[in-house]
Amino acid sequence: MSLVRMTLGSYRCFTRQQDIELRPVTLVLGRNNAGKSALVRAPLVFGTGIRTDSPEPLDLDQLGENVVDSFTDLVYGNRALGSFQFGLGLDGPSGSIELSGTVQHVREHHTQVVSELRVTTGGLRRFRLEWELSDPRQTPRYTVETEAGEVTWSDVPIVFQGLLPIDVEKPAGGAGRLPEELVNELLGLSLDVRAAYPTVRYFGPFRDRPQRRYRLPGRAPAEVGMLGEHAAGILASDKVRTQSRLIRQINENFADHLPGWEVDVVERGGMWSVVLTSRDDDTIRVNLADAGTGVAQVLPIFVQRAADLINPPTGSILEIIEQPELHLHPRAHAALADLYLEAAQRTPTRFLIETHSETLLLRLRRRIAEGRADPSQVAVYFVDAADGAATARRIQIDADGNLDYWPAGVFSEDYEETKELARAQWERRDSRAG
Repeated sequence: MSLVRMTLGSYRCFTRQQDIELRPVTLVLGRNNAGKSALVRAPLVFGTGIRTDSPEPLDLDQLGENVVDSFTDLVYGNRALGSFQFGLGLDGPSGSIELSGTVQHVREHHTQVVSELRVTTGGLRRFRLEWELSDPRQTPRYTVETEAGEVTWSDVPIVFQGLLPIDVEKPAGGAGRLPEELVNELLGLSLDVRAAYPTVRYFGPFRDRPQRRYRLPGRAPAEVGMLGEHAAGILASDKVRTQSRLIRQINENFADHLPGWEVDVVERGGMWSVVLTSRDDDTIRVNLADAGTGVAQVLPIFVQRAADLINPPTGSILEIIEQPELHLHPRAHAALADLYLEAAQRTPTRFLIETHSETLLLRLRRRIAEGRADPSQVAVYFVDAADGAATARRIQIDADGNLDYWPAGVFSEDYEETKELARAQWERRDSRAG
């Protein structure tokens, strides 16, 4: 199944509810410090409440301090008594699952509680749980509604694991006794959500600085890592164990980015170095540590893409990338757009991309106008901030690649600079003439 919808409310810099539709390729644009990173990282944060064995709603220790410091950082205004709302829409061949709710911070106990949860499968069975403000140090008690509130049970002690129920305790008395068939159905829905939520990969805006030499890993890492730290190990393992099959795929994809050069791995004293080799003279080699920053920054992206093309993932993956164009020439931005479109069409991976690149967006629009991509494959959002609150507005693309909206002053810098250059030139001419 794929994550196809996401809802945020009172979350980080977004005070009002934001409804985000995720397509195979979703771009998030906006000015600096508008809230783009908060938006694209949300599936990563929510995933810590799905794939976890923690009793806390979100297992933020999975992420480290580079993504989020504490729970209150997720609440709009960092309010100590605050809460945020979330929604997740999962869709696939076996049907759809909708999950939404509220996570409440309880300051006096330094903990959080899922204060409301709604789960719907295929539009047929609906559960709504509402926390009854019981002591969070004990098993929280909930009011449970089914079938849009037609049947209600109160004082039901429910054990949570992350954002989802994992058990329903059976009290000795009649109060809080939920029928066994409903208990099984509720817990079954939780299992369905856990199974359906995609694997989330995250590429931060900076990748690791290349080293001159690497050790050969005992086995090839499955992914390049958040900072691209495993890319060299994957390449070395491919050279030794799979006859450079992956490296050949990378060079095929990389040709337009690096004319005249190929990526290779060479052994030096029992260690391995990633090098760039001249296509004209293979004795000319440059260690990746001495190459341009843009090449080192983008190589892990190409390594992951080639690995997925050779060995397609068996399950759904959502890949989050912040600024893939960093340190790259604008010509390479367009090639990245093609790379992501091809990957979305050939693998079960979907992409959520934060970018400042006008060229990347233009290439996607061009491919749609050429008929090589369907408008339904691409979603574009512009994030803007005003009065301390951010909003995400959907920009629709039609079959001709046209946009139904564009914010004033965005990607207009070249025009403004050219206009001011012309003005300055005319003023100099006038002053000389005078």
